[in-house]
Amino acid sequence: MDAQSQPGGSTAPDQHVIGVDFGTLSGRAVVVRVSDGAELGTAVHEYANAVIDDRLPATGERLPPEWALQEPNDWLEVLRRAVPAAVRASGVDPNSIIAIGTDFTASTPMPVTAEGSPLCRVGGLAQRPHAYPKLWKHHAAQSQADRINALAAERGEPWLARYGGAISSEWEFAKALQILEEDPEVYAMTDRWVEAADWIVWQLCGRYVRNACTAGYKGILQDGAYPSPEYLGALNPGFADFADKLDAEIGQLGSAAGTLTAEAAALTGLPAGIPVAVGNVDAHVTAPAAKATAPGDMLAIMGTSTCHVMSSETLTEVPGMCGVVDGGIVAGLWGYEAGQSGVGDILAWYVANQVPPALHEGARAAGRSVHEHLTELAWAEPVGAHGLIALDWLGGNRSVLVDASLSGLVVGTTITTRPEELYRALVEATAFGTRVIVEAFNGAGVPVERFFAAGGLLKNRHLMQTYADVLGMPISVIASEQGPALGSAIHAAVAAGAYPDTVTAGEAMGNVEHDAYVPGPDREAYDALYREYLALHDYFGRGGSEVMRRLKAIKRAARVASTEPAEVRA
Repeated sequence: MDAQSQPGGSTAPDQHVIGVDFGTLSGRAVVVRVSDGAELGTAVHEYANAVIDDRLPATGERLPPEWALQEPNDWLEVLRRAVPAAVRASGVDPNSIIAIGTDFTASTPMPVTAEGSPLCRVGGLAQRPHAYPKLWKHHAAQSQADRINALAAERGEPWLARYGGAISSEWEFAKALQILEEDPEVYAMTDRWVEAADWIVWQLCGRYVRNACTAGYKGILQDGAYPSPEYLGALNPGFADFADKLDAEIGQLGSAAGTLTAEAAALTGLPAGIPVAVGNVDAHVTAPAAKATAPGDMLAIMGTSTCHVMSSETLTEVPGMCGVVDGGIVAGLWGYEAGQSGVGDILAWYVANQVPPALHEGARAAGRSVHEHLTELAWAEPVGAHGLIALDWLGGNRSVLVDASLSGLVVGTTITTRPEELYRALVEATAFGTRVIVEAFNGAGVPVERFFAAGGLLKNRHLMQTYADVLGMPISVIASEQGPALGSAIHAAVAAGAYPDTVTAGEAMGNVEHDAYVPGPDREAYDALYREYLALHDYFGRGGSEVMRRLKAIKRAARVASTEPAEVRA
């Protein structure tokens, strides 16, 4: 089956909303009761094309290193399949559903025509990689990001400080500049450069509304303006008018972008005319669902990557932050974002590529997943017994170094090192990376007073306890397995007028277990390992050695050469 449904639900004449979370590999829908946030039914649809990072499906063409694309039809199938399945699973009358809200990975931008057709679906362009949406973890625009940052610093562009001094290769401008410089024909055909979060809302309500969250964090919209044409033209003369491709109405979070069209109603099985909430980012939309909206509350959404968001009454520069946006999470507060490019992705890579068959067989014999099996083996020993330190940069570094050209590292391996020990070292590295981010915020005068967590990694209790020990802070966890989808449902309830704002709605509909994990006796042992991590972090990340960047350049050159026709190589 392409959707997994959760049974249960209610037939009472309550009002309901539906939240749809578009993740990296799948989309999920959840039906939620407006009065108390009860989750009555959910369904998941896996993307047929998953992440396009090896070969282009239309041609079989090998993609260069660091590419990550997606197919928009996969997202529409979530609306077609998961939404009706969630409603069926809930048992509610579809006519009791008063609004729909959505969230998306970000930055996942795409080139479209003026009418919103993705260029990869325009005649003849399915063979052009740059015509496809670039997933958040497309890191092939690092050279463009480097130039964006260097020129902004040279010119003293005022917006640069709002992004911790550096724009990521994951964000909109670097990815668009890459298209201009590598496929100018596709760039010229791009009428609009649209975040997937806004494109899916466009498909639902027939109106293009650019949400304030992605516009601010991923699109360099600060104080109502994008970077100037003079600055953009200095990057590349053909880029001077790029902001014109971003021009759109800015929708505030929790407001309605429009109402569900008849076509979208037929696609989803929902009532036509219900409000469609303004789009949002999967991390930021989760804050009300976790009741983590007060100043000092940092929420980590822990999945394939981890995004750290928090609100504050203070506007300041946090080195290496992804951005600070007025009302970027909740109205009336400055919303901050930081993050790690790889967390669950790192563990998934390790299990898929580095774990020997005997351990896979041992996991099956024990009746548990390989992740569970490795965890039980690894945490049977005391902290530091593996003698390892790892750097969690297998997907580059998003915060605080903001450099996708960095890579992973493990120090301390011997001929006696076991697979479960490496697994634990990788988990610990992600916890150390989060501590670097927390300390950066504390040091910049935006104190992290309470730490909250959401996402799929909450299932691993040893991992969560490790984070509490490494951070030296209690961790409160969202009491929902569908945090972003619940957050989208909360925003839908506000868009429908059921609550005055997302904080009030979150108090009624959100669910959190306070201080689910508290620091234990391993805290001091982890402090010692963290000092070693920090030494490696600064040496390889702050100029002590350029070996990681050189190796990536060598890899890229070799891969590009291997895909060139023989006559070109000759």
